[in-house]
Amino acid sequence: MFVATPDKMIVAAHKALVVVPTTLLTNWAKEIQRFAPGLTYGIFHGAKRELKADRPDVTITTYGVIRRSAAMLAGMQWHLLVADEAQNIKNPAAAQTKALKSVPATNHIAMSGTPVENRLADYWSIVDFVNPGYLGTLKQFEKEFATPIQVHGDHSVVDQFKRVTAPLLLRRLKTDKTIINDLPDKIEQDRYCALTDEQAALYKRVLDSELEALENAEASISRHGLVFRMTMALKQICNHPTQYLKSGVLHSGKSEALFELLDSIYERHEKVLLFTQFREMGEILADWHQSRYGLAPLFLHGGTTTTQRNAMVERFQTDPVQRIMLITLKAGGTGLNLTAASHVIHYDLWWNRAAENQASDRAWRIGQHANVQVYRFITQGTFEERINEMIQGKGALADLTVGAGDESLGSLSNAELRDLFSLRRGT
Repeated sequence: MFVATPDKMIVAAHKALVVVPTTLLTNWAKEIQRFAPGLTYGIFHGAKRELKADRPDVTITTYGVIRRSAAMLAGMQWHLLVADEAQNIKNPAAAQTKALKSVPATNHIAMSGTPVENRLADYWSIVDFVNPGYLGTLKQFEKEFATPIQVHGDHSVVDQFKRVTAPLLLRRLKTDKTIINDLPDKIEQDRYCALTDEQAALYKRVLDSELEALENAEASISRHGLVFRMTMALKQICNHPTQYLKSGVLHSGKSEALFELLDSIYERHEKVLLFTQFREMGEILADWHQSRYGLAPLFLHGGTTTTQRNAMVERFQTDPVQRIMLITLKAGGTGLNLTAASHVIHYDLWWNRAAENQASDRAWRIGQHANVQVYRFITQGTFEERINEMIQGKGALADLTVGAGDESLGSLSNAELRDLFSLRRGT
């Protein structure tokens, strides 16, 4: 490990390897320069990457490179192996998980704000990286912990799970004033948006068609695919009919609420982050924003390069003209410091509060000096409202585990799906 003195940093004989998502390479380099200037570091990434014998104190690489260069990295001695955003190794069968676990090191650290994204088995895979065998085999873990907690909601098993994992965890909450005593408040509010008449008619027509297809589905794989297709279609209709129909100028409750809110934010000369899980919806919103305000928003999505991303962040943080950054949740939900924003809007919800909170925390983090307003857009009377109620009702289990979202819907019966997705106007 590293031992700091006032004038230098002493590093153990073997070096540290830090594995991060590609988007965090620059962040790690900047943080080392800021907090540990006595350490040397290098970025092992790109087509011309090489790792010399006299490698630096800290080598920063990515999960993608680990997958391709595992044999070479495993042949070197590492004192410390760090997995940042460790939810990237939640799937024990994935190639990058196997590659990372094949690299030997004296010490292991997994860092994550969302160790459980979909199911408790995610947690097992991360712990297996830090301390192999500590939670038994995956099959044993699912029998002893995952099934009682996720299926039966057994709070006694939750307590047991917390006791078992406590020795491995160093947990820091921003709500803990003993950790951070000068962080402003984060204020969340749900914004319920009504469907327009055109939206409601389209929603009902698509729902009836998809439910009819489900009635005729035989194979379970086919059924799960149809449920997913129906869910995506109705999400898009709730966002805006244009996203589903791929054309048209119909209005939507969410888009009207969005621009009404943006008008208010811009009048106060404040900045905002706008999250959506759909790149296509982001492109539609970007076009409408430019038409309404005469300015194209910064738009960070999966196709944004690291160079472009860094430039966007710098511009948003420093340029008073740039009031909004539009972000797809998967591309920018983690690893960004966007404290210039004091508003966060979730245009559509991920059904995963941990991932949603991670996204909101791009603004609500150390360095933020204003209260952060978080707005969650929910289409009233639709399945969005009912699933949100289900998630909010998890109570004590919510901080530990979240539902499987879209995937878990496939296990519902046709009658249960009809009840969940049916349109209830006037609620």
